[in-house]
Amino acid sequence: MKFTVVLHTDDGRRYGVTVPDLPGCFSVGDSMDEALESVREAIDLHAETLIEDGGVWAVVDVPVERYFDPAEKIDIGAMPSFF
Repeated sequence: MKFTVVLHTDDGRRYGVTVPDLPGCFSVGDSMDEALESVREAIDLHAETLIEDGGVWAVVDVPVERYFDPAEKIDIGAMPSFF
C-alpha cells in the first residue's frame, strides 16, 4: 500500500513525519531519508497493532465526484509550443 506522509522540519535537518491516513502514526529522523525510512517501520507497527487489537482492514468506495464542479474541456491544440 502507498501512504501519503507529511514531513515537518524546523531546521532543515531533522524531520518529523505524520501519516494523515493513520491517526496517531508518526516518526522522526535525523535526515529526510532517515525520516522516510523510519516512517515505513512506524506504519508497519501501527498496522500490526491495529490488527492485534482486533481491527479488520476494509476498503470502501465513496462517490464524492458529485461534489466537484463539472470537468472543463480545454483545447490543448491552442497551447503554445516551446519546442
